[in-house]
Amino acid sequence: MSEKKNRPPEDPDRGVYGISVTAELVGTGVQNLRLYERRGLLDPDRSAGGTRLYSPNDVVRLQQITQLLEQGLNLAGIAMVLELRDDNTRLRNEIGPQPAPEPDESVGPPGTPDE
Repeated sequence: MSEKKNRPPEDPDRGVYGISVTAELVGTGVQNLRLYERRGLLDPDRSAGGTRLYSPNDVVRLQQITQLLEQGLNLAGIAMVLELRDDNTRLRNEIGPQPAPEPDESVGPPGTPDE
């Protein structure tokens, strides 16, 4: 957690919202936020006094959790979905931007019969 300290103010991972504000932004209760943290779905920053501080990225993640709950997933399923999304994002960042594939000239434009 020490890497969370000393983040620049514009960092979207820097905790800025208290738990009540975050719950209101997402439309859920503070007990749900605490539950999601206990289940490992969230890892909010903490102030020097131990108060949870949620970042803009935490709010986006909470919105994703809410959407997945509305689609019928349970918290264990949501944890798996979020882990896969996080892994995908990490891998894309490691690989970097990829060039668009070259069009296959052996196939005609869409809608035309192939020879």
